Amino acid sequence: MVREMVRRGRRQHRARWGGSRWGTLVVTMVAAQLAFGLAPAPADGAPLGIDPPQWTRTHDAAAQRYPGIAVIPSVPIRMSDGTVLRADVYRPADRSGRAVRDRNPVIVNMTPYNKLISMIAAAGGNVPGLSKPAFDLLAGVNLSGTPISGTERLLKVANGGLPSLFSIDPQLVRSGYTQVVVDVRGTGTSQGVWDVFGPREQKDTLEVLDWARSRAYSNGELGMSGYSYSAINQLQAAAQRPKGLKAIFPAAPMTDIVADVVAPGSGYGAGFLALWLFAVNSSKMIPDIPSLLRGQFDPTWLRDRVNNPAVFVKEYLEGLTASSVGSLTGRTKEIVQLGSAYRKALMTDAARVSVPTFVVGGWQDLFTNMEWRALDQLSGVPSGQKKLVMSTGQHVTNGWDMRGVAGQPPSMAVLQRAWFDKWIKGIDNRIDEYPAATSHQQGGGWVQSDTFPRAGQEHRRLYLTSKTSGTSPTSVRDGSLSAAAPRTPARWTVAPGATTLCSSDTNRDQIGFFSPFDFCSADNRVAERGALTFTSRPVRAATSINGPINVHLKTQVDATDGFYVATVSDVAPDGSSRVLTTGSMTVSIRNQMVPSQSSHAPNGDVTDPIYALDAFTRDTVRPGSTQFLDIGALGTDALLKPGHRLRVSIYAFNAPRAVSFGPISHDSGLRPEHVVIDPTAPSWVTVPSNRPIS
Repeated sequence: MVREMVRRGRRQHRARWGGSRWGTLVVTMVAAQLAFGLAPAPADGAPLGIDPPQWTRTHDAAAQRYPGIAVIPSVPIRMSDGTVLRADVYRPADRSGRAVRDRNPVIVNMTPYNKLISMIAAAGGNVPGLSKPAFDLLAGVNLSGTPISGTERLLKVANGGLPSLFSIDPQLVRSGYTQVVVDVRGTGTSQGVWDVFGPREQKDTLEVLDWARSRAYSNGELGMSGYSYSAINQLQAAAQRPKGLKAIFPAAPMTDIVADVVAPGSGYGAGFLALWLFAVNSSKMIPDIPSLLRGQFDPTWLRDRVNNPAVFVKEYLEGLTASSVGSLTGRTKEIVQLGSAYRKALMTDAARVSVPTFVVGGWQDLFTNMEWRALDQLSGVPSGQKKLVMSTGQHVTNGWDMRGVAGQPPSMAVLQRAWFDKWIKGIDNRIDEYPAATSHQQGGGWVQSDTFPRAGQEHRRLYLTSKTSGTSPTSVRDGSLSAAAPRTPARWTVAPGATTLCSSDTNRDQIGFFSPFDFCSADNRVAERGALTFTSRPVRAATSINGPINVHLKTQVDATDGFYVATVSDVAPDGSSRVLTTGSMTVSIRNQMVPSQSSHAPNGDVTDPIYALDAFTRDTVRPGSTQFLDIGALGTDALLKPGHRLRVSIYAFNAPRAVSFGPISHDSGLRPEHVVIDPTAPSWVTVPSNRPIS
């Protein structure tokens, strides 16, 4: 495909997608007629419903405004410091594949994963007569009731639109948008050293937007698209309010890189960070193939790769193995030091975003911590101009349940098209009337509301007691959750272990690749062999749980520090335990709660603790002393069906999702830890539900 693009590029200064010669590698963009308008909308005032069919018809129509796409690969963009980034530009084209001269809006995607991968993904996912039938066939597979039912998530995700967000959407281009995919500094085919969300990288994004706005094919109006990393930098850019930016569509974003992924729950996100650093540092070694096929080679790119082959790997290992914060250096030190210049760069003030913003996330995603808060964080965006859709997917399966069928929302690609049409082109398609929050309840169906969390939820205490529930015979200890405080004191011990390697949290951490293994990803009983469990009685009626959960835990450690993990599960009548949400807490961080950002119930109970996460102001403890911890679990949305129970599991380790930071591991010695059940000073979990659980 690339060789053909380059051959035509020599002759016509462009590359095309077309021709049966390249059938399985390129996309043929042909339509019988030009079409500008949208499909008919419902009558004014008629409810949109969860899946407005006109949006899907408009996006999926074979006849779009332009019949083809012209691809111009490896376009150089020189930054203000002289570093050259490279971009692939996808422009609307006529039937011959020639880029049209019309000025259209430009949609920018800044990726660290090599734009060649995006090109291949876009081409492979849009082979005429092959891709859609193949995706439909995969999406039609029904594995429910089998030991590998989670495989369905991977099979259905293509029809949910995630590939179009990760790469480009040919239908979007043909409808009259130019898409530009740029390798961020030091990644893919771009020169320089990867700055990992740093100040220079953020400046690059603004300079790329300015470049895109000034192209001859641009009408001066911009949007931003992308998934994960390419969603995060959308929010970073939008917070700077660049000229011409009209709308963004961040799918799986975050706004605090430290709290959301580097140190989730004050732990150390060792598992995902290793996977992520490998992906970026390996994909940046793939050379600029289109340029090579033109007989061009960039020696500066090669020099940068030789001099910086493994960016951030040193910092990663230092954070895992350092014995004290005093031994930390460079950016490792800055990351864990509140107020440092780099730490500030890793935090985005979403309140400064003022353009229409559509966020897509997942209840089992890596970045749930930000996603469920999106509507509140985007306080500078008017209510009709910000939307949130929460799937039940993991990072690579978000949208598997968004296919516009059987009461599901439209795919991400459909929603993105409607969003840009409204806020960039000014087409009145009523997407501004779509409910602010659309959520797939874990254990239930899709629910729409004007706020998240939804109204009608009340935080109630469930106390941790030593009374045997009889539901978890293989856990370290089997206790109960009760509406009444415990009557009998107890001191239960849990030690760090490896059972969490087979868990829902591991699947979350490894971005969904373990979804096919239901015995780990969909049932937490193997992991709970290394946990203290506390389980409620069965609920008698369907019970909604919606919002943040906090575990208020009386603890005792035999060292100067410790690390606790709490998961909250839905336990079915057959005994299977499906994790709804997760959280963790370092003992020495307990006094760093930020009152202005944390939330409380009317009775004063903490419901959503937010911590400063400053390794240099830790408050270690005297061995043997007791401490109360507030372990905030990620916000969630779930439905407990009649006969189901709620379970809280307490661990001393959670590999690989959140292990303890090097200095904390050193101070704790990874010794066994204790939960103190004290009738005079009880532990509890605060759960937001529409009715009492026990």
